[in-house]
Formats: sequence, structure tokens, C-alpha cells
Amino acid sequence: MSSINIANQPPPSEPGAGRRVVVGLSGGGGSAVAAYLLKQQGYEVVGIFMKNWEDDDNSEYCSSNQDFLDAAAVADVIGIDIEHVNFASEYKDRVFAEFLREYQAGRTPNPDILCNAEIKFKAFLDHAMRLGADKIATGHYARVRLNASSQHYELLKGLDASKDQSYFLHRLNQAQLSKTLFPVGELQKTEVRRIADEIGLPNAKKKDSTGICFIGERPFRDFLNRYIAKEPGPIKNPSGRVLATHQGLSFYTLGQRQGLGIGGVKEKGQQRGGGEHTPWFVARKDMASNTLWVVQGHDHPWLQSHALTADNLSWVAGNSPTATSMGPAFNSKTRYRQADSPCQLVRCDAASMELTFPQAQWAVTPGQSAVLYDGEVCLGGGVISSASA
Repeated sequence: MSSINIANQPPPSEPGAGRRVVVGLSGGGGSAVAAYLLKQQGYEVVGIFMKNWEDDDNSEYCSSNQDFLDAAAVADVIGIDIEHVNFASEYKDRVFAEFLREYQAGRTPNPDILCNAEIKFKAFLDHAMRLGADKIATGHYARVRLNASSQHYELLKGLDASKDQSYFLHRLNQAQLSKTLFPVGELQKTEVRRIADEIGLPNAKKKDSTGICFIGERPFRDFLNRYIAKEPGPIKNPSGRVLATHQGLSFYTLGQRQGLGIGGVKEKGQQRGGGEHTPWFVARKDMASNTLWVVQGHDHPWLQSHALTADNLSWVAGNSPTATSMGPAFNSKTRYRQADSPCQLVRCDAASMELTFPQAQWAVTPGQSAVLYDGEVCLGGGVISSASA
């Protein structure tokens, strides 16, 4: 298909008239409503279903076949064409290989962030441009705005704070944002569901997906076992007492409470109110000695950090924000499901940045992302390499 030339044409009667937008249809309600809204605005809408994983795809845990059927049914109701595109090879090379490298190094990566940067807004974007698209669109709860003074595209939080997904999109750059629309980012989740139900979309009642597609709802440790060898070692408490044996440091993450196999073990000299019923949490991983360190109690000092260092930085505007010497100037998230926390950017160069927090952050985890915000604007961020009290 050839690109649509809209230069020197009179202003369209509708915002999207004469413009082609390719929508990533996942089979979920958000992308379905995004496609519907864009068609209502006059765009020529084309749907694309991305297949990103092929290994055991027909298992009980994750089947893209059902998602494609849902996406095709949505396209039929809305009245748009849909194409099935296989990005499994790109996903395995660009996302899954990095995912395994990080776990083998003892870190806990966030593959959704890498998938957005490398697949949904790179491989998919390139494919859409070859189809003559003017823009692409997804069902993410985020927004894009062109800053009139700087002429930079800004990534904004979705208006529904409980569904905001800008954290997962913080690696997007100016070229990607300039070609992207997030229609449902302007809406509350309840409104998205209402629209889906009102127009009779077949997936209106479909539950939101959880986790990453290629893992689905399967036991995570069972999945990793297929790719990473077990290397059992000691589980120790802060005094050095061996409590149990772990199955391999790759299978645990900081702050983890379940699956430790040490319930009922009581710390020596524990105060009243603690005891065997106080939960244990993963607090440290020592790769050199293959030791998993655990602590008892959610508020244990080993789980609290007032500073972190992050590398592999990516900034939406293309340049880093300025470090500040006086008080918290930004907010940050060190994991997706947390409220913004005031922070100070005390150092930032091409290689890494350092953040400090007036309030301790819980279970700051190497491999996860520290994302900076200036109000509702997502500035970018980096991959956490270390944290300290």
C-alpha cells in the first residue's frame, strides 16, 4: 500500500479525515475502544494483531490464537480490516534474550518495558509505516502532547491514575511519540468499559491481561526452569543462620514473600508480637556465594532504601533532566504498582543517574526501572543497578 499524501489538502471536516492509523489490536478492551474512537474521528483505521511468542503457544496458560479470534471479532464489529503479523523472531532476539540474561545475572527485569521499546513501537511502527500509516495507536493508558514552547513531544500519564501505564512506556523517544496516539489515555477505565459495552464489542467483559504474554498465568518458577539451570544454595537470616535451601537465585526477587519454604522459623531473641507468624521476605541476593538473604517483617531495615543508582538511561526529550542540589524536585516510581515518591536527582550523566529519597523506598530491585516524573510528564528513566540505605 502507498502512503497517503495529505499535503496541500483543505482542512478535513473530521480530525482524522484522510489519514491512516494502524492500531495494535491485542484482543483486549482498551485497544478495541481505541480503534472504535479513531474510526469515529474519521481516521482510516487498520488493525494489526501482533504474535510475539511461539513456544508452547497452545498451552493452557497463553494462547495467542484466542486473542486473535477476539481481535478479529472486534475488527468485524467496528468494520475495519485486520492483519495478523508475526514478530516472534524479533521478540526472542530483542526482548526474551535480554530477559534471560538479566535473570541469570540475579536481577529482575521488566520485559514489558523492553517489549514496548523494541516491538510495539519499533517493529510494529516500522511495519505500520510500510502500510502507509500516518500514525499508530495502542490501548495504553497514557497521553502524548506536543509542547508548544520546546516543540518536544511529551509522554503524559493517563488520566485514570489507577490504570496509568506511562511507567512501561518511558523508553519511547521523540520519533516514536510523534507517530503515536493513545486514545483511551484520555478516559477513565470505567468509561472505556462503558463504551465497549454500549457498542456491543464481543470482548467488553474480558478481564485485563496480567503478566507478560509468553508467561501468562503459569507458575513463574516452572517457566524459568526450562531456560535457567537450578543452582541450589543456602537461605540465611541476618545473623547468618541457615534456614533452608533455595533453588537458584534467579528464581527469587527482592521483596518476595511467597515460595520461600521457611514458614514457622523464628528469629532468635524476637520480641513479643513477632514469632513464627511474622512473614519472611527476600532482602538480598549474593551471587558470589550463591546465598539468598531473608528478613522477617515488611519494615525490616534491609528492605528500606533512601538512594539508588540506575544505568541504561533513556530520556523522552532526548536529553537528561538537570540534577538539583536543593530538595526533591521530581517524583519517581521504582516499580509499577506504587505511588509516586518525591526524589532528588543528585547526579546524572550519560552513563548513569543517582536518586535520593526523603522517604525510604521498599525493596528497590536491581533490574527494575526507576522512572522520573515532573508532575504528569514522564521524563524517562533507567534500569536500577544498586540501592543503599
